[in-house]
Amino acid sequence: MIVTIERLGHLGHGIARNPDLGPIYVPGTLPGEVVEGRSDGDRLADPKIITPSPDRVKPPCRHARTCGGCQVQHASDAFVARWKQDVVRAALASQGLTAALLTLQTSPPKSRRRATLSARRTKSGVLIGFHGRASDSIAEIPDCQLLAPSILAAFPGLKALVTAGGSRSAELSLQVTLTRGGPDVSVTGGKPLDSALRMDLARLVEAHGFSRLTWDGETVALRDRPALTFGRASVVPPAGAFLQATAEGEAALLHAVRQALGPQKRVVDLFSGIGTFTLPLAAAMEVHAVEGDAAMTQALDLAARNTPDLHRISVETRDLFRRPLEPDELKPFTGAVIDPPRAGAEVQTDRLAASTISVIAAVSCNPVTFARDATALVAKGYLLDWVQVVDQFRWSTHIELVARFVRMT
Repeated sequence: MIVTIERLGHLGHGIARNPDLGPIYVPGTLPGEVVEGRSDGDRLADPKIITPSPDRVKPPCRHARTCGGCQVQHASDAFVARWKQDVVRAALASQGLTAALLTLQTSPPKSRRRATLSARRTKSGVLIGFHGRASDSIAEIPDCQLLAPSILAAFPGLKALVTAGGSRSAELSLQVTLTRGGPDVSVTGGKPLDSALRMDLARLVEAHGFSRLTWDGETVALRDRPALTFGRASVVPPAGAFLQATAEGEAALLHAVRQALGPQKRVVDLFSGIGTFTLPLAAAMEVHAVEGDAAMTQALDLAARNTPDLHRISVETRDLFRRPLEPDELKPFTGAVIDPPRAGAEVQTDRLAASTISVIAAVSCNPVTFARDATALVAKGYLLDWVQVVDQFRWSTHIELVARFVRMT
């Protein structure tokens, strides 16, 4: 079968159309390419590119064919930038919305400071890396072009942890976050802890310079403070806490949030996490931070109390899905930041739409739920002024954005 790729889907697969079969999905292809392969339901198996796109490039990583960590390394940076902007435009258009899109900001290669790796013991040693494409197998990635060098440098220590606490019958998940005290490692799927294993793991943490090791939710060793810097503040996050994937991506999002808010006296930060936006913003304005995870709000509150020369920061632990801030509770604020998870925040956005807040900086990692929530704001008198798209998950299909909403009526 020979097909012509018309567009990319949201998972990065090329999509062609067959009059009899409907959409045909072909991974690793680009719009305009003519591809030959074997029909396998709605997929084209063993594809061979007959006519390549001018946007096709040689993948910069030698692991690209086996690793599933990146989906669009075969596309030029310019194409990926256009495509991600178009995904946002299409999501807005599906809700009848338009907005000016600012120049996309992309994180550089080798900048991922947080990653979740898969690992398994084998007869010959330890496998550690990302899953292969559409596979349960683990692809080793010693020359990964995505991860920060300090994460790759931690692989010997991670392998030692898996050797000590893993089994050949189960896969381990290793979340690694770079902190000022060294890599902060959170492991799930390991052997049950006993006194001997605790001692072995603590010894490995010391030997390999990890800051902290958490084993299936329990802190096993703390060699140094796993501290992160937000503005002037130093935060020690709970194990596994959310952190923007790259420092460059975080800086781009923060810049856009500041640009969206402009000068404000008092703002509310909804879904504040450990203070990614709260703490830097407090250098210039009062901030009320609201987050549902008590461990994260405790970490944020402690950082705020220990940082001098900030405006007042108040912290509230609250499930914003079940108990959103109501319009009367939002009256003291002139500005808002909202950064919900991928599912968006339909109920809280509805309450924001009914508030008197003059400007909203909306942060999202899902253009579809963002567009849905944006519709509620626009329907109640807000103008969607502009959208800043941020590509911090380089070579992937993930999209981050910040949007500015201004109350007009």
